[in-house]
Amino acid sequence: MSTVDTYKQSRGDTIGLYTFMVAGIAIAGITTWAAVARIIEVLPNRDVTVFADFSGTIASAPIGPDGAPVDVELDTALITAESLPGASVAALVIQQIVLALTVIVVVGCLIGLCRNIIRGRVFSRTNTVLVTTAGFTALAGFALTPFFGNMGANGAFARLSDRTFNNVVLAVDPFALIMVAFVVALASTVFVVGDRMRRDTEGLV
Repeated sequence: MSTVDTYKQSRGDTIGLYTFMVAGIAIAGITTWAAVARIIEVLPNRDVTVFADFSGTIASAPIGPDGAPVDVELDTALITAESLPGASVAALVIQQIVLALTVIVVVGCLIGLCRNIIRGRVFSRTNTVLVTTAGFTALAGFALTPFFGNMGANGAFARLSDRTFNNVVLAVDPFALIMVAFVVALASTVFVVGDRMRRDTEGLV
């Protein structure tokens, strides 16, 4: 005889999980819509605005008395170029595709996980695969999305400065990437161990 390996959800837990699923679908839909809109904006390759990170760049801002210019150090800014190199346009399109696919895959996996939990199956091989897939997809998206965005920004810098402005910025914060990887590995380990414990206790009274 096996032990009961399912977990009965309370009404509040079930409502919370369904709410999470609906919110996830909404997030995926909004992200996809925004990605498509951005691709439509970029593809004509005219007056393209890109988000850019700066490193140690000094600029003037009208924040002094009566709007007098004051030197400030730029961190981020939106810059607009009349056109971008073809590789930069492609990078910006790929960025949006990666972003949308990342959100869709992660949300899909988490919705599958929520459905299984609602049905009383918390630790299982299927849930382990779902959590691991969601985690590593999020990790890849976290690294690739800013990488391709930075490629697009570099194209704008090149066109605006005639390739005379050097602005070397890491596309991804290494510490943040390590933290995301740690969380992904931890979540995957928890479900692997939980599934192993469930299988080890099968057959016990």
